[in-house]
Amino acid sequence: MEKLKRTIHLIDSLNDSLIDDAQKRLDSLTKPQGSLGRLEEFAKTLVAITGQEKPDLSRKVVFTLAADHGVTEEKVSAFPKEVTCQMVHNFIAGGAGVNVLARHAGATVIIADVGVAGDLGLTDSPVFKNRKIAPGTRNFKIGPAMSRQEAVLAIETGIALVEENLPLGMVGTGEMGIGNTTAAAAMTAVFTGKPVREITGRGTGIDDAAMRNKIAVIDEALKLNLPDPEDPVGVLEKVGGFEIGGMAGIMLACAAHRIPVFIDGFISGSAALLACKLKPETKQHLFASHRSVEPGHTIILDYLGLEPVLDLDMRLGEGTGCCLAFGIVEAGARILYEMATFEKARVTEKNK
Repeated sequence: MEKLKRTIHLIDSLNDSLIDDAQKRLDSLTKPQGSLGRLEEFAKTLVAITGQEKPDLSRKVVFTLAADHGVTEEKVSAFPKEVTCQMVHNFIAGGAGVNVLARHAGATVIIADVGVAGDLGLTDSPVFKNRKIAPGTRNFKIGPAMSRQEAVLAIETGIALVEENLPLGMVGTGEMGIGNTTAAAAMTAVFTGKPVREITGRGTGIDDAAMRNKIAVIDEALKLNLPDPEDPVGVLEKVGGFEIGGMAGIMLACAAHRIPVFIDGFISGSAALLACKLKPETKQHLFASHRSVEPGHTIILDYLGLEPVLDLDMRLGEGTGCCLAFGIVEAGARILYEMATFEKARVTEKNK
């Protein structure tokens, strides 16, 4: 718990004076003021997060956390839990969607086993970390998903992953875990107060009958476990997942170390809710990479007041949206420090 407390203590609000200085620089560039729209907002936010006039964003890393969920016993997913293990090996081999898009973005993918059921047979390497907390969560329809100690450990595992890989320029948060949209929906319902039926989506592609069952399972789990939104660690304990806790820890650590951190889709978004409940100022350090087609993701973004960088009808997860958003957000910073000013370019400014 000490690592979590220390990290939360380090997180501050963004410095308004840095934002003002960046705005002055943007207004002096050879363009009509505000003409690059949200790119200019990205630039100011990056300066404020990093505290650097010329942010060093060169080292881009996506942490993709893998874990299994006991609630899959309730037939809430279209795929069996064995797929989690199989996909970890696909990540290691470089064959998953996040691997392809990370290569395109010039980013590194680091896979962490934080709770995969079974032995992956893998040892630590530059791209794989064995941080298994337990072989999957328990079925939260019949009791808490994990112990409180495991919930804290999940968050602190994410914090440690960031700290072990410093320095970092930009960080993406991805996941893999059959059944994790069920956990994400449960946590989102608790934190936002929205009805489960409005939040819950089809995940990996379940049919109507399975959808009705999924909603019923979540409703029953919330009535049984009674998670309290004012006890964020308790919400993770009652109905969460190890990878969700780990991603929340990554977001907290990035905010503490002044690193821009990107939310991916719905599951990553539920981790952002957790992180922001633990320390509200964390939100100022977050970029929403895209809007997932999972209905709960829009609810999360609206609740947090975040505007997505992209809206491409995606719902894969893994950190794929982060890879696509990295370049667009970084473009804002490049405009700020590479574009010439009116004075330097000897271009006449707007009539006054």
